[in-house]
Amino acid sequence: MKEKTYVEDVNRSIYDIRNEEKDVYRIQKGLTPAIVEEISAKKNDPAWMANFRLQSLQIYNEMEVPDWGPSIEGLNMEDIVTYVKPNTHMSAKWSEVPEDIKDTFEKLGIPQAERKSLAGVGAQYDSELVYHNVREEVAAQGVVYTDMESALNGEYADMVRKHFMKLVTPRDHKFAALHGAVWSGGSFVYVPPGVSVTIPLQSYFRLNAPGAGQFEHTLIIVDEGAYLHFIEGCSAPKYNVANLHAGCVELFVEEGATLRYSTIENWSKNMYNLNTKRALVKEGGRIEWVSGSFGSHVSYLYPMSILKGNHRHHVCRKRSESGHRGKGGACRTGYLLVHEHQVDLQGRRYQHVPEFREHYKGSRRQQIGSFLSVADAR
Repeated sequence: MKEKTYVEDVNRSIYDIRNEEKDVYRIQKGLTPAIVEEISAKKNDPAWMANFRLQSLQIYNEMEVPDWGPSIEGLNMEDIVTYVKPNTHMSAKWSEVPEDIKDTFEKLGIPQAERKSLAGVGAQYDSELVYHNVREEVAAQGVVYTDMESALNGEYADMVRKHFMKLVTPRDHKFAALHGAVWSGGSFVYVPPGVSVTIPLQSYFRLNAPGAGQFEHTLIIVDEGAYLHFIEGCSAPKYNVANLHAGCVELFVEEGATLRYSTIENWSKNMYNLNTKRALVKEGGRIEWVSGSFGSHVSYLYPMSILKGNHRHHVCRKRSESGHRGKGGACRTGYLLVHEHQVDLQGRRYQHVPEFREHYKGSRRQQIGSFLSVADAR
């Protein structure tokens, strides 16, 4: 059997499974204040989030399309549906997920992985979570793993408001503003101080609807001295119309904590993948990025870590692969930046990093992406 070592050898037929569209609600195409208000109403947003969405839309309309990566001129937001609600509700019981959606995730191997090697799983289909569950023994440690909407409106509402789009702000770039306006779904994780989640958590995001966008928001807070490995998976079938993925990941790693964030994205070549991920790592904290991104028509991928406090580089682990099938695919990804001396960025951002400071400033701040892995201070 031939060893599959190149992107063109990867059999992605499993990812091209298409389900009949049975959504219970689909918002009209385009992007207007009325559409954003309608999404907000469907999501039962608190007042501050409803206002945040409209402010993000205003910023989106004021900003230019980024010119620091491959051309995305084929993407027309007037043709994109920003919210598609599947004909189901979120459940913690796999048996309650509709058969066609359940069959898709079964073929992708999600429930099998949960049974064998995961502490919890969230599964999103189009714009909504359809399944979310965490093992009892993990929940008993005080670990919170839930969907973003439940966190936004539940007992962790204040924590969400304090952290939501504080690392990736709507003014970072046009598609961050878009995300702030129309985000839906995603996962919220909080790991209490000193707790080690030895088995990974995983969220999987599946976009089935043609001509639609997926805008999940992932917010993870790993408190002092805690440990977490979080896995993210994404895929979508191939269509002859443009699809859009503009998710957002915000990771807060407190003092002495460790977070490994692993991503496997396998998109079809009609997908515009404009995803933004960022981590804030406090003193003695550690972030590990493990990223594999395949397919898509265009990808803008810039995982980045911001160091706060004094850090010494000790071990850096980076695994990043990106590739495309067919002609026309283009990808812009970040690069590795390593510090072998003490770095103090709090209040003096980039002072000790002339290579980074020189390239990452002003309107071109998104032109440079980086992977920083920070070990415990020695």
